[in-house]
Amino acid sequence: MTRIAVARLWFEGNAFSPTLTGEAEFARREWRVGEAALAAGRGTATELGAVVDVAAARPGWSVQALRCASADPGGPIEEAVFGRWLDEVLAGLRRVAPDGVYLSLHGAAITTARDTPELDALRAVRAAVGDAVPVVASFDLHGNLDPGIAAPLDFGTVYRTYPHVDMHETATRALAALERRLGGAPRGAGAVVPLGRVLPSFNMRTEAGPMHALEALARAAEREPGVHDVSLFGGFPYADTAATGASVMAWADDGATARRVAHRLADAMVARAAEFEPRLLSAREGILHALAAAAGPVAVTDPADNPLSGGGADTPALFATLLAMRREAGGPLAVLPAGRIAFAYFADAGLVARARAAGPGAMLEATLGARHGAAFGASVPVHARVVRATEGRFANTGPMERGSVVDVGPSVVLDVEGILVVVTSAVGAANDPGFLALHGIDPAGLRLLAVKAKNHFRAAFAPLLGAIVDVDCPGPAAADLSTLPFRRAPGVGRPAR
Repeated sequence: MTRIAVARLWFEGNAFSPTLTGEAEFARREWRVGEAALAAGRGTATELGAVVDVAAARPGWSVQALRCASADPGGPIEEAVFGRWLDEVLAGLRRVAPDGVYLSLHGAAITTARDTPELDALRAVRAAVGDAVPVVASFDLHGNLDPGIAAPLDFGTVYRTYPHVDMHETATRALAALERRLGGAPRGAGAVVPLGRVLPSFNMRTEAGPMHALEALARAAEREPGVHDVSLFGGFPYADTAATGASVMAWADDGATARRVAHRLADAMVARAAEFEPRLLSAREGILHALAAAAGPVAVTDPADNPLSGGGADTPALFATLLAMRREAGGPLAVLPAGRIAFAYFADAGLVARARAAGPGAMLEATLGARHGAAFGASVPVHARVVRATEGRFANTGPMERGSVVDVGPSVVLDVEGILVVVTSAVGAANDPGFLALHGIDPAGLRLLAVKAKNHFRAAFAPLLGAIVDVDCPGPAAADLSTLPFRRAPGVGRPAR
């Protein structure tokens, strides 16, 4: 049997998040090993789903799942948690003595002590297995790649879609490269070329716009003689490290070809950099624009507190605007019947506990938002009625991570002056219709959905809504990078704060 070791560390770190990411955050999403890790991936549109499917078609493979870990994007990982993950992976490699290794990584992890933990992990894995064992990896399109990351690898590749609906396909591509190496194919060479700048991801969707055109150039480059793979990385600005920013990784028969192709694609990305700059409306303008754009259900998104950008579901600006407009006599929100506006969501475990103890129908005095401080706005006092309570678990039904179980902890729905407000105990993405269904909210019955989300939200909701408008609010993932205290990311100003 051919022994394949699999490990996973999928995490995107936001240096401006008010909280750290510890064991509890990983346990809530993914901290599994062995058959439990494979069972959780089976039948899902994820990297581990691909591992299960590829292995099932190769009876000569024996897959050993080492520690597989993921957490929703947030503040830096506590160093002890990363150390535990790495220690377990290295111990597993020594125990399994694999013939090949596949790592499912993100590329934008940070810890309280490391700027490039994935690079450190890859170097440690290579040292553990030696030069003769092929090691391949897959990455998120928003990874921040240090140029040294190609050296420990035999092959690497990246998601080619944003929203990321090709996780399964990306892992399948990496596993195919691993199979070729196990069959005796030469290693080839990889090159990573950083752009030396940060690209905002608001206009990085791959179905249209600059990233669509750049992905087409990458696919054309892969048809050139000797070129194996071309991966475009948009980067994740909010990590704020020296490696932060966009880059290109290319794999080819030889290093010169890989470097030439990577440099050419990097130049193409630089040439279109201005097209990635967002032009967002204010919260009020965005709400009015969305309502005018279509007669049916519409949405406004608050990317600055997007949980999948490291937001904490805590900034109050969008909700404060929503409530103020609801109170404007004769205004477009004031005339809507109760229950036609929904807000998703705030994370506040204490408020959830109070509301669940009071029970459906009870009235509460509460404050919403700013539980971690008022840096991004003051909390909003409300008089609320408890509508619904849930245990906070659902399975994704949309195209991104379809079939994966999401756990946002016990949650409630509050009625605040006719606005349905979801409050959860933990932070998690509200990008799937399953999130709303769990809370008894049907998008078809809404006139306006206000949600803390960004582009991933569109994968499932674009077919359900007449318009989706991003708005500009304060937050740890704000579009205006000058509002955040960057220290290290290349080409980003350092305003005093």
